[in-house]
Amino acid sequence: MKKQFCKKCKIIVRTGDSCPLCKSKNLTTTYYGMVSIIHPESSHVAKKLGITEPGDYALKVR
Repeated sequence: MKKQFCKKCKIIVRTGDSCPLCKSKNLTTTYYGMVSIIHPESSHVAKKLGITEPGDYALKVR
């Protein structure tokens, strides 16, 4: 099964048909790059990308 990402917040959706963070049903399998954020409060990458919750995120989605 292909990985699905939320088009709104870019987090990976592992199960179901909606985003676990923002509840959006607008998902895609087309993405470029991936980043794992463990401690968003102390991560410069998370701050730059506007990520506030730990998880796996796409860098760009279509």
